[in-house]
Amino acid sequence: MLKRFFGYYKPHMKIFILDMLASLAVALVGIVYPIVTRTMLNELIPNRNYRLIVIFGLSLLLLYVVRMLLNYFIQYYGHVMGVRMQAEMRSDMFRHLEKLPYSYYDNHETGKIMSRMTNDLMDISELAHHGPENILISSVSVITAFAYLITINVWLTLIIFFAVPFLLIIATALRKRMREAFLQSRQSVAQINASLESSISGIRVTKAFTNAEREQEKFERGNGEFVEARRKAYKAMGQFHSTTSFITDIFNVIVLIAGGLFLYAGKIELGDYTTFMVSVGVFITPVMTMINFMEQYQNGVTGFERFIEIIDAEPEADAPGAVDIGKAEGKIEFRDVTYAYDGEHDVLRNVSLSIDKGKTFALVGPSGGGKTTICHLIPHFYDVESGQILIDGRDVHTITNESLRRNIGIVQQDIYLFNASIRENILYGRLDATEEEVIEAAKRANIHEWIMTLDEGYETVIGERGVRLSGGQKQRLSIARVFLKNPPILILDEATSALDNTTEIMIQQALDELCRGRTTIVVAHRLSTIKNADEIAVISEGRIIEKGTHDELVAADGMYAKLHSGQFREKI
Repeated sequence: MLKRFFGYYKPHMKIFILDMLASLAVALVGIVYPIVTRTMLNELIPNRNYRLIVIFGLSLLLLYVVRMLLNYFIQYYGHVMGVRMQAEMRSDMFRHLEKLPYSYYDNHETGKIMSRMTNDLMDISELAHHGPENILISSVSVITAFAYLITINVWLTLIIFFAVPFLLIIATALRKRMREAFLQSRQSVAQINASLESSISGIRVTKAFTNAEREQEKFERGNGEFVEARRKAYKAMGQFHSTTSFITDIFNVIVLIAGGLFLYAGKIELGDYTTFMVSVGVFITPVMTMINFMEQYQNGVTGFERFIEIIDAEPEADAPGAVDIGKAEGKIEFRDVTYAYDGEHDVLRNVSLSIDKGKTFALVGPSGGGKTTICHLIPHFYDVESGQILIDGRDVHTITNESLRRNIGIVQQDIYLFNASIRENILYGRLDATEEEVIEAAKRANIHEWIMTLDEGYETVIGERGVRLSGGQKQRLSIARVFLKNPPILILDEATSALDNTTEIMIQQALDELCRGRTTIVVAHRLSTIKNADEIAVISEGRIIEKGTHDELVAADGMYAKLHSGQFREKI
């Protein structure tokens, strides 16, 4: 895993090396002040060498100016490097997510995927920048400070050194408690966000049922839990910082007492004693930095593991030797197809059907019977358990997914439209289409005249998921998108079931135009919309139990006839 992590440093190796050199220089400059202090107290001041005192002081000031510039470089370019690495990881993740099969999204929540792309990658970015830098600065600072303290007084240095483990044990325990408290705090934030997202998404339902007070109560309950979680987190943080500051003060007391006794016994000079007091901070500060860094390291590593988990998910891939089908004619055949979403419970069982080029084939039957599954299998969104699906006599496994799906247009009940302009949403059908082709597609979908009544016409932004449009307008935009794509195979999955009768008639006219000359698979509950289909199949519990024309199936007096008579009675 570390090898893969460090692989993201490669494009930024120049900045990384300069960042490490700058960090090393900052660490080395830190030890200069105690050295200058000792020299002044032991030599320059007693000898009244005012010229060197001024030179040493100005030199130290110059070094601090250099350190300021180095710190700027580290903070600015180091963070830029981290952000660029984060952007590359995000691009890799998004590129990989685009390649993952439908089944991956069936089993993973969108919110959690987004969290990995934002929060986790932010933690990784911080680790990428601060990790090597903190390790280098802290390690060099501790080693040089310890080595210098030994040159002043070995025994006093050892006293400090043996006290460090107690600092590490206490600080680590308090850090763990603080980490747990902040984890609970993050969970409460996630709960608030989830509640807020649910309430805002369902605002129309809330208003329709006048349940605003109920939603307010739910939000305030989560808000209260957040306040309590943050209170505990800040309490733990206060305990950590106050205790570690107290331990650092104890170090100063130890040095003060032990150094005072050494000075009284004549085992240390006053200048060395003063320098030692100054140098303890140079030794303790990087130790505390390393303790604090451990949490950042844990968050970054955990985030990278979650990132790798997505990157290593098996992508959707073409079978070896798969070819581009080009422009398909549109003949579809299922040969004894069996499929189960979870690999255990069959949704389709030994389904066989044949649809000739340019024919309309309708699927009807009870909900959960397998109609939509058939629609998902034709574009190879899922792999069958057994059997074959053929397009123009070719098994879909031998066709590249891109060329297969290029030949298939899908219009569903649940239309997804992007928060973009009307033009951009129609262009999604074929991104290289001309303005004239976009307008022609809109005209054929019976929506051009309505678009022209809008102030901004085709540039009108339709809102998230097309929230500013009616159901019929959304559906016609999706139809225009398929007109622009112009595929030889068309799948209509409950395309009009959510519409009122008047709108359905209008949409049906556009669909009839869309279906002309294409092989069409129609899934419908309203049998009136498919009575003119060339063939109708009734699916129940994953099997085709009846097949024929409308008149043949009504005459057979089976399930189709019962469904038809039931709907007919409802109309009466």
